[in-house]
Amino acid sequence: MTAEESQTSASTPKRLPRPPAEHARSWLLVPGTKPEDFDAAANGSADAVILDIEDAVDPSHKEEAREDVASWLIGGGEAWVRVNDVTTPYWADDLRALRDLPGLQGVMLAKTEDPSQVTNTYHVLGARTRVVALVESAIGIECAPDIARAEGAFRLAFGSGDFRRDTGMAADNMAMAYPRAKLVVASRCGKLPGPIDGPTVGTSHPVLREQSQVTVTMGMTGKLCLSTDQVPIINEVISPTPTDVAWAKEFLDDFEARDRIIRDGSDLPRLGRARKILELAAAFGVTPPAR
Repeated sequence: MTAEESQTSASTPKRLPRPPAEHARSWLLVPGTKPEDFDAAANGSADAVILDIEDAVDPSHKEEAREDVASWLIGGGEAWVRVNDVTTPYWADDLRALRDLPGLQGVMLAKTEDPSQVTNTYHVLGARTRVVALVESAIGIECAPDIARAEGAFRLAFGSGDFRRDTGMAADNMAMAYPRAKLVVASRCGKLPGPIDGPTVGTSHPVLREQSQVTVTMGMTGKLCLSTDQVPIINEVISPTPTDVAWAKEFLDDFEARDRIIRDGSDLPRLGRARKILELAAAFGVTPPAR
């Protein structure tokens, strides 16, 4: 290696391993009609990459996009795939093409409204593939507790744009509080990881940061994103801060130092929070601030 190559290698930040999908923060949607973008997305900093052969693909190009996605997965690529909903003629073809592909990390099932849709998708894929149920309608939101308990359900996700179209509700935080809370509570009742919030449309990073903070405030633990430049902001906002990590470590060290004695009713909730923060910090590579 030349001195120049050595300097370049030393200055290039090492990419952290992706966190497990149950902790994934940023879920990057990539149109299935753009196979030239698949490698770049997979090599980027998104926690999860979703190749979209549903809403991002015109019906006249469904077959071509499906074949391109399958070919890329067969060729060594690894990603999730958003498949068409069960009421369309494309669902069965999507699952037939994807079943048993080595690079398939899971599927996101569009427009989920009933637990049987998740379970049927899971079994058609051989009862081995994780299913993220994308909830995008009033019916889906009201059925969220049952969907979260469905066999094969891995996480819930919020299709906020289609939900607003279905209900006529506004995009502001107050209007969206109910469906977000419903998905959070349903996920907890179904013993699933926290749900994935809908995407932020537009190019404003301050707006993205604000909406990602709403995601965290509502108890959601991931967020769909539409471009690679959104990924770092989502990852930062949804991660515990270095200060959070320092508090958690100090609390647990103190707990051990006092022989794990519970002092009052606040200790157990704080103990659970501290352990969760350190679990996420390990997954995301967050460390306490240097002293």
